[in-house]
Amino acid sequence: MFRIIALVAVVGLLLVPVAVQAQDVTVTPDVVYGHKYGMALTFDVFTPANANGAAVLNMVSGGWRSQWRPAEVSQRRYQPLLDVGLTVFAVRHGSSPKFVIPEIVPDVRRAVRYIRLNARRLGVDANRLGVWGGSAGGHLSLILGNASDNGDPSSEDPVLRVSSRVAAVVAYFPPVDLRPLARGASPDNGGNRRFPALNFDVSEASAVSPIVHVSSDDPPTLLIHGDADGLVPVSNSHDIYAAFQEHGVESKVIIIPGADHGFRGEDAQLATAAMVDWFVEHLGRRSSN
Repeated sequence: MFRIIALVAVVGLLLVPVAVQAQDVTVTPDVVYGHKYGMALTFDVFTPANANGAAVLNMVSGGWRSQWRPAEVSQRRYQPLLDVGLTVFAVRHGSSPKFVIPEIVPDVRRAVRYIRLNARRLGVDANRLGVWGGSAGGHLSLILGNASDNGDPSSEDPVLRVSSRVAAVVAYFPPVDLRPLARGASPDNGGNRRFPALNFDVSEASAVSPIVHVSSDDPPTLLIHGDADGLVPVSNSHDIYAAFQEHGVESKVIIIPGADHGFRGEDAQLATAAMVDWFVEHLGRRSSN
């Protein structure tokens, strides 16, 4: 039975997350990896009993909205990864509609930097981090794979001195080119009402478009898309796969016939199995660094 996750008071008003044991998985909720406008940026950590040091960061993002979920709900989704010894981080970012994409991307980069900086404490290998997400989360996963850096050694913030690079990527049905989508206006002035995270200046779109940043040093990347996707056309995955191939990046694309945006049933099982296999293949080897 899953135990209720609690917070305990330490020294009066200070609250810290408590790790709890659930079905051979230790869950550490609400780890603070940064602050933004007075609000905490947090992730949950799911550590299996058979943890092998490799980890996957799941971008909790749909429409660039990042919502909190009960840990027991998230664990069911992550169980196939946990079963093969992969630690999972459920990463939440500054959410739309408050924030737009150029303000969101630095959050997920910071999450990678924080985990790398604190890898020993978190029980993972900084050189064996993968990233995975769907739709907006797939976009963020690709931008981490394609447009990361080694950190700023001159920064006063120790987190920002650390690399934001990852070792493997899996992206489900990701938008890869935001240049034609950025609106540069608020919803009241003709902007995107459904996805307000796209209401940013078009001059910033190249910086947050994964396809612009494909290069030969990108990590191994798996793309999974349905050919009946009515929201993010399958051409997105075809286009960035072609770019990966042109630059010699180890990559693979799986197109699921008849699948729409968001996988269900057998399509979800197929995608999950492929995602787990990709991470086992590319993160399973212990780092020599």
